[in-house]
Amino acid sequence: MAKGRTQNQATFHPLDKNGFIPLYYQIQRALMEKIQSGELSEGDPLASEEELSRHYQVSRMTARQALHGLKTSGYAFSEKGRGTFVTRPKLEKNIMHLQGFTEEMRKRGMKPSSKLLDQAVIAPADDIAQKLKLEKEDQVLHLRRLRIADGIPMAIEDSHIPLKQFPGLERIDFARHSLYQTLRERYGVRVGYADETIEALAATKEEAELLTIPRKASILSITRVIMTTQETPVEAACSRYRGDRYRASIRVPMTAIE
Repeated sequence: MAKGRTQNQATFHPLDKNGFIPLYYQIQRALMEKIQSGELSEGDPLASEEELSRHYQVSRMTARQALHGLKTSGYAFSEKGRGTFVTRPKLEKNIMHLQGFTEEMRKRGMKPSSKLLDQAVIAPADDIAQKLKLEKEDQVLHLRRLRIADGIPMAIEDSHIPLKQFPGLERIDFARHSLYQTLRERYGVRVGYADETIEALAATKEEAELLTIPRKASILSITRVIMTTQETPVEAACSRYRGDRYRASIRVPMTAIE
């Protein structure tokens, strides 16, 4: 669909007004299918309540419910005075499942890539040294990468890895290689778990520019320390995810309820 083409120029299929599926949901599903198929692209304007009610021969309340359902499902957003537009649903970041960005995006059917912003051997800050249980003279490899999926900037990742455990790590080009795959295959690292802290923050000017989002837009910040099965810390990192693309999810096991 050409950019700027509204839904009222597309095909409207008749609703099943004698069935059990609510009319608003039939409209919502029809619009969702057009988005998923690519007939409607991100940023395209959707028909207004009035247009939907006229084309589908339903009340404006029914049309309003359909658009509201699209927005709560993450497929659309509204701008006051401009209308409702197509967006992509947020990716669920399962914080109970430790997974690298590259692997995660491939499993979602997306093409991952990275832009290396910094790769340097540095003396760690006190908080990083404490997390990695380092001595005063120890150094770390600092990696700062912009993580991209299907050409869209998704996250900024800052990683600190203790070099005393991984000799030669600083000579690897992480613009082309996966950090976790390298640690696993070259150094035999077996990850046991990660301690993570999750925060909702406002994007800084630099983060907004890198992620192509408005300044002070919401971001999902996950700070973590990754531990091996032998309880040895191998990475202290912080990932900043776009708030308009990600939301955190967690499965809570059943416990005794009193």
